[in-house]
Amino acid sequence: MTHPAIALPTLIAHRGYSAAAPENTLAAVRAAHEAGTQWVELDVQLLGDGTPVIWHDADVARCSDGRGSLATLNWKQVQALDAGSWFSDRFAGEKMPSLEAMLALLNELDMGVNLEIKVNKGRDPIALVERVMPEVLAALPPERLIVSSFDATALRRCRELAPKEELALGVLFGSTPKDWRAQCEAVDAFSIHPHWPRLKRAQADAMIDAGYQLLCYTANDPGAFNSRWDWGIACAITDEPAIFQRFLDNQRLVTR
Repeated sequence: MTHPAIALPTLIAHRGYSAAAPENTLAAVRAAHEAGTQWVELDVQLLGDGTPVIWHDADVARCSDGRGSLATLNWKQVQALDAGSWFSDRFAGEKMPSLEAMLALLNELDMGVNLEIKVNKGRDPIALVERVMPEVLAALPPERLIVSSFDATALRRCRELAPKEELALGVLFGSTPKDWRAQCEAVDAFSIHPHWPRLKRAQADAMIDAGYQLLCYTANDPGAFNSRWDWGIACAITDEPAIFQRFLDNQRLVTR
């Protein structure tokens, strides 16, 4: 069996359009859509009461006006936080989104998502996957969803919940380990998501030869990244999708 028929975009907006709006919020996803970006990358994890939320950090200090770890906070407490003012006064009052609200928005805008299963230190990957994945799989069609993680346990549990023809899985790497191929084969991966400055050409060649799509994170300088397109990279995950798109459009005009 093959993977879902995903038409990969050239660009995926990292944590939503996080250069234009507070990351991992509904506002950031709307900003990505308004900029013409069809896919976003988002992080999901659980609050202490088991509520799935879209959030990257283990705590709320960096991206809100509050303090505390997600593991000790409940839904009522996080809804009292302002998750927008830290970025700009224009986003004052923006809230931490629930997974449910984010999935509804993605469907409203007909957008694709690379959803990272974010397993922060001390958190349970199995509990996260088992709470999140049934909701995600019920809400989104397979062609608009890639689920990725650095956590091998989380990826294995995702694969147990859905076969590869129903769910595309991506394996996240910082530095590519020697056993990258075994890790990918263990979960019937669709894609590999390397940290682009640390990816070597020989590694990219081997990954593509093995049939994997390469989605590189987090590329914010389109000029510095430009040579990587010749490696066969499928798409760049970027905080700056509009700047990246303008650069690519200009490159096409120059080469005509």
